[in-house]
Amino acid sequence: MSTAFVTGAGRGIGAAIARRLAADGLEVVVADIDASSARAVAEEIGGRAVALDVADADAVRAAIHAAGTLDVLVNNAGFDDFDFFTALTPARWRRLIAVDLEGVLACTHAALPAMQQARYGRIINVASEAGRIGAKGNAVYAACKGAVIAFTKSIARENARYGITVNAIAPGPIDTPLLRAMSERAIEAVIAGTQLRRLGTPDEVAAAVAFLASKEAAYVTGETLGVSGGMGIGG
Repeated sequence: MSTAFVTGAGRGIGAAIARRLAADGLEVVVADIDASSARAVAEEIGGRAVALDVADADAVRAAIHAAGTLDVLVNNAGFDDFDFFTALTPARWRRLIAVDLEGVLACTHAALPAMQQARYGRIINVASEAGRIGAKGNAVYAACKGAVIAFTKSIARENARYGITVNAIAPGPIDTPLLRAMSERAIEAVIAGTQLRRLGTPDEVAAAVAFLASKEAAYVTGETLGVSGGMGIGG
């Protein structure tokens, strides 16, 4: 049985990804900073739970090595800290960078050697349309996600010779508890920024991840797939 390691999988988009990959027949390691959430999802899908802060590179390496041979790595863990840039403190932006960018680097760095040896792997990085078009009140988050997209392309180039594909997903506004915590006015504004004039669902993001994780996507690498209702095309 193929094994997938999904970070930030205790809730929201990550939980939907874990459920979809499990339904597709993969054994899923559910990693989340909230141990109880990770256990709940793992019990639901018959997977394994790991309590993990992706900002801790040593913990990441230990968790990925303990998971055994991975076929799929989904770097989904992340968070936002909504505020205008001048209101942020260095401590706040360093935490964003540590989780949203360095967490992706740490997980990928830990997983790649075994994938290279196996000459197979699927790495999917959950970025954001904010990383492609920018976002008011999300400058550091957008910078991190833009860096994740550039990192995706670079790692895809480095690892094609090993049979490893590396792709990114760029969600737009997705209907999660985090988004619903925004004001109605703010939600209406992000919906208006899409072409389809609605929020996406975690399951729609999970479906895109499932395709990129599959053998059917063997000729797709270095790409960023927008799941954003057309937000990235403007107009």
